[in-house]
Amino acid sequence: MKTSHLIGIMLGAAVVGGAVFHAASRAQDQSKGTTMTSATSVYDFKAVMNDGTEKSLADYKGKVLLIVNVASQCGFTPQYKGLEALYEKYKDQGLVILGFPCDQFGHQEPGTDAEIKTFCESKFGVTFPLFSKIEVNGDQAHPLYKYLKAQAPGLLNEAIKWNFTKFLIDSQGKVVDRFASPTTPEKIDPAIARLLEK
Repeated sequence: MKTSHLIGIMLGAAVVGGAVFHAASRAQDQSKGTTMTSATSVYDFKAVMNDGTEKSLADYKGKVLLIVNVASQCGFTPQYKGLEALYEKYKDQGLVILGFPCDQFGHQEPGTDAEIKTFCESKFGVTFPLFSKIEVNGDQAHPLYKYLKAQAPGLLNEAIKWNFTKFLIDSQGKVVDRFASPTTPEKIDPAIARLLEK
């Protein structure tokens, strides 16, 4: 077989293989709900809650949302207290905080969903919604987080840098702002108050 013919066959196989890979990746995203590219707001996504039930974010239409990737063994874990305080302060005015546990940063969320829930409730009195553990970076990142990062890229690149990165969402489901891990819930209070007044 001529070398040129063999190279042609190899290149063709690579193209087909790439197409299959991308199709499989897209199908995987679709199995989790809406793909990032077709989404127009956070309401287009679904996620599994801490108790294993599926939740459509469309159920939060009309609410101001603060979406946070959380962890139980992080230096920022005490922010749970401030997040719960914000929730208690504004929940009757339309704020909902959504906690998404993630173990991608220093293996600081090693527990099961049940262990995470018990920890949050017993240690910090958390009553805002908690979801099942997810990934927020990489190929296996939840489609919601792919969308959030695209809408508010942050410094240097889109990647979530650490636990307790926060995304503020307005009552139409649009991403308004992104706050880095060191930004405490107390510092976000004024921005939440302004959105709730609209």
